[in-house]
Amino acid sequence: MQVTPTAIADALIIEPKVFGDTRGFFYESFNQAAFSQATGVNTPFVQDNHSRSSQGVLRGLHYQIQQPQGKLVRVVRGAVFDVVVDIRRSSPTFGQWISLELSEDNHRQLWIPAGFAHGFLVLSDCAEFLYKTTDYYAPEFERCIAWNDATIGIQWPLQNEPQLSAKDQAGVLLSQAELFS
Repeated sequence: MQVTPTAIADALIIEPKVFGDTRGFFYESFNQAAFSQATGVNTPFVQDNHSRSSQGVLRGLHYQIQQPQGKLVRVVRGAVFDVVVDIRRSSPTFGQWISLELSEDNHRQLWIPAGFAHGFLVLSDCAEFLYKTTDYYAPEFERCIAWNDATIGIQWPLQNEPQLSAKDQAGVLLSQAELFS
């Protein structure tokens, strides 16, 4: 696996070795020992999640203020524009964001440590998004920052207005959000 640092410390792009031929492909999507050795992240994963969304759906920017979750995310069908925002007040990259396309074709994964808000926009007709988490989902601690907060300034590749859940429509500005130290 190849690990590439991003412009925000601790968020990492993971590219597994993919073995393919005319029949298809094979790759090891996760191996705890290899992941820990390559990334230095020794946190166990406790939950796997799978979501499916239609083109134009935007989910995020989500995080849990207590029981924060590190996430290892990937797409197994379609393509998404994936975004993370550093919401650690003490971080030199506080309020900054990075993005990358995750798709069934590029097989990329993104390691998102606790302390980040996360979201994605579906670029393809539909997308299936898988992610491992380092803590359990706790809806009472889930928070949402507005996807279009001008102070963050995410350059979403939108063709039309995104499809949002009620929760995402109610996202707050970064300046009003509960944040990490």
